[in-house]
Amino acid sequence: MSGGLGGVWNVGAESAVLQEAPGKIAFRFHSRDLHMVLAPPKTVSLYAFRVKLDGATAGEDHGVDCNADGAGEIRQPRMYQLIRQKGRARDRLFEIEFLDPALKPFRSRSAEVASKEY
Repeated sequence: MSGGLGGVWNVGAESAVLQEAPGKIAFRFHSRDLHMVLAPPKTVSLYAFRVKLDGATAGEDHGVDCNADGAGEIRQPRMYQLIRQKGRARDRLFEIEFLDPALKPFRSRSAEVASKEY
């Protein structure tokens, strides 16, 4: 995954760990669905996030792991469906914001995205 990170991150070959809240990941994509593999810190059982699509709430285009307002929870390491667009796929800007430190998103090789810089 290429893209823009906002906040303080420790970036490795296969993952990035948010070191200091808040943090954000943003990138452009062109596909119907957008998935990310996310893992909560070992010290918490619930980790909240919020997603946006083109700078606004995802609305009808939200995935199964967040609501129309973009709010979702990470409870275990797994792949999360964050966006499921209705109709044809088109170029969109995806953003996910984390308010707590130590989240670990893993690099995804399943989708090509163009980066957005902060």
